[in-house]
Amino acid sequence: MKISIMGYSGAGKTTLANQLAAQYGCGVLHLDRVNFTRGWRERDRAEAQQMLEETLAQPDWVIDGNYANLCIDRRLVQSDRIILLLFPRRICFFRAVKRYLRYRGRTRPDMGEGCEEKFDPEFAKWILWEGRSRQYRERLLDCAQKYPGKAVVIRSPGQLRCFLKQNQA
Repeated sequence: MKISIMGYSGAGKTTLANQLAAQYGCGVLHLDRVNFTRGWRERDRAEAQQMLEETLAQPDWVIDGNYANLCIDRRLVQSDRIILLLFPRRICFFRAVKRYLRYRGRTRPDMGEGCEEKFDPEFAKWILWEGRSRQYRERLLDCAQKYPGKAVVIRSPGQLRCFLKQNQA
């Protein structure tokens, strides 16, 4: 099984990716870990592409993250399932704050080494407005329209629970 999980920041992409990877017994790749190196610096693009290529060559995987500049077309074509988490702002904001409080001063397991958890005004603005722009939302929804047989748009935690219940391995 090859699964791509995309969506808004704070919606739970990483949590879902870990859960599905365990359910299907496959590897998981977190694109935040690929994109960032120590101190939140962007990784060299060729190196990031190579890291992603290694996962895409595997027979089964779960990849979480958006990053249109990281083989997005190839990821989506190869995916058996594309899950788009488009939860409301308030849920994403609350979850991001909760994540910050849990990992404050530490690096999350799904992040690049040396990328300590942060929650600053810039990230809050991203969650509440900039990451919700019409262009950004349409780019995510275009994935669902382009791959209607394998894409699912999930707009609430309740819908996600139902989806998971219906799709247990």
